[in-house]
Amino acid sequence: MKNPVDTRRDFIKKATIGTAALSLGGILPGLSAKSYANILGANERFQVAIMGVNARGLALANNFSAQSNCEVRYVCDVDNRAAEKCISSVTKIQQKKPQAQPDFRKALEDKEVDALIVATPDHWHAPAAILASKAGKHVYLEKPCSHNPNEGELLVAVQKKYNNIIQMGNQRRSWPNVVQAIHELHNGIIGKPYFAKTWYSNNRPSIGIGKKAAVPSWLDFDLWQGPAPRMAYKDNLIHYNWHWFWHWGTGEALNNGTHMVDLARWGLQVDYPTKVTSAGGRYRYQDDWEAPDTQVINLEFADKSLITWEGRSCNSQTTDGSSVGVLFYGENGALQIDGGNAYKVFDLKNNLIKEVKNDVTIDARNLTSPSQALDAIHIQNFFDGIKNGSQLNADIVSGHISTLLVQLGNIAQRSGGLLNTDPSNGHILNNQEALKYWSREYEPGWAPTA
Repeated sequence: MKNPVDTRRDFIKKATIGTAALSLGGILPGLSAKSYANILGANERFQVAIMGVNARGLALANNFSAQSNCEVRYVCDVDNRAAEKCISSVTKIQQKKPQAQPDFRKALEDKEVDALIVATPDHWHAPAAILASKAGKHVYLEKPCSHNPNEGELLVAVQKKYNNIIQMGNQRRSWPNVVQAIHELHNGIIGKPYFAKTWYSNNRPSIGIGKKAAVPSWLDFDLWQGPAPRMAYKDNLIHYNWHWFWHWGTGEALNNGTHMVDLARWGLQVDYPTKVTSAGGRYRYQDDWEAPDTQVINLEFADKSLITWEGRSCNSQTTDGSSVGVLFYGENGALQIDGGNAYKVFDLKNNLIKEVKNDVTIDARNLTSPSQALDAIHIQNFFDGIKNGSQLNADIVSGHISTLLVQLGNIAQRSGGLLNTDPSNGHILNNQEALKYWSREYEPGWAPTA
């Protein structure tokens, strides 16, 4: 007799459940996605654990639990308040209560779990994904895929070794109108594109000067730090402000720049640069914020093309009418993709010659769930990769390269402003100061390995 786990996994591999149609509605006339899920039964759905559910992770938990072919089995968070809130929300959606498991490693021991969703602070992204891969699980990994370039290369090696599915949260690669825009670009709608300008703006307040404080009773700060060398708890770190500390975060460049730089790289069909420069700093406030709040990164490629990213964390003035976007310049015109599922095409006289508008409301500055319905398509692409071996829209190789571009920008920023890089792999050439940031130190016993 077959093991029940094997039977369920055979079903998942062979089932012909719809993908995007399921994520956005019913599969049969008059039959909702939720009622179809109940007919299928929990044991025939993807069983997932989600790690980190305070903000973006809560939105992902809600989205995954709303998919008719998925059940959130474990909620893993070192903040018991966040875990309780997420469990309550997910229970209402999927009509079944997930288990609370503060230590995600214990959830990985459950053979019923098919995948781990990682939505933690950046310093946990690659180490958690690597542990999940070694445990035989698939991974849905929020951007950035790694805290530093070495971790990204480890991730690529681990995926190849264990042959699991790792989908990075570059969700725009699954948004239909964005995909159409990139295809039009590749088909020559503006001739050969050679320059992609990307940007992000916000109006973030000061984080102040943190004070050492007792760790709150609701927080396992030791597990929160995980692979990072231990530092004292401060009252201005958790939850969101860790983004701006190099010890745990990666600044605005990887927090929001990753998305648009990824689209720029996809549109220009480039991989690794030859030269990277960065200028900027913490200009708006004098506080504990370490990463730049104002930054311009330039990435030059061997085919005579250029990507720039402009980040303004503390001034929300829009660029070309949008708070976030990418604008491609080509031989015969320009193509603009803003934060939503829309694009515009202009000729060389700046005449609008084509416009495809949003069909779903998008709030690019929403910190948790700017585009739930569209992101469901990305989730279903992940499931289809597991079930049918379908090509991922944002596999880990592609995700690593796009993440590396903005990591190189940060490294340039921290080491003198200029890097020369190997166009075959993105490695830094002849710069010992910059190479110090290629990896990081880890808490003893926590260093990730392939």
